[in-house]
Amino acid sequence: MAGTGVTAAIEWLVSVAPDPDACRGEWARNSRGVVLLPAGRRWDVLILPGELGRPTLDVLTRLIDRPGPVLSDFGDARMGFFVEPGTVGRWLGTGVRGAGQGTWIVVPHPGRASNGGVRWLIPPDGSGTLTDTTLLELAMHEAAAGPAEGGGG
Repeated sequence: MAGTGVTAAIEWLVSVAPDPDACRGEWARNSRGVVLLPAGRRWDVLILPGELGRPTLDVLTRLIDRPGPVLSDFGDARMGFFVEPGTVGRWLGTGVRGAGQGTWIVVPHPGRASNGGVRWLIPPDGSGTLTDTTLLELAMHEAAAGPAEGGGG
């Protein structure tokens, strides 16, 4: 049931908040609102420029049925892929930024329409699913290489 999935996603997200009740309350009061949540506890976020992020997501969704949560900012200028905590400290990649321990991210409600700013491209499912960094790196390399030539014929 969709409502149960959204509830699980909310609980998963707010579990890292210093005050989970305040976080839930903010989303309840402002249906298009966002909250700030600390990264580095249950997830890190790798932030790709949109011109790399969109094709990376396309490749990733061809490789696996459901990657972890993915955020996009206004105009798809940047996309954030939720990955295992600690990834940001180990990640080396030109043009890729990260939100890990000691940083905060803007997070919209997982079950509501976009406010025109930050929005979920793939909302969390509440189970804790994150994008595998090896697959993400593979998808980034393929996306950076550009579209495949030919059509098989």
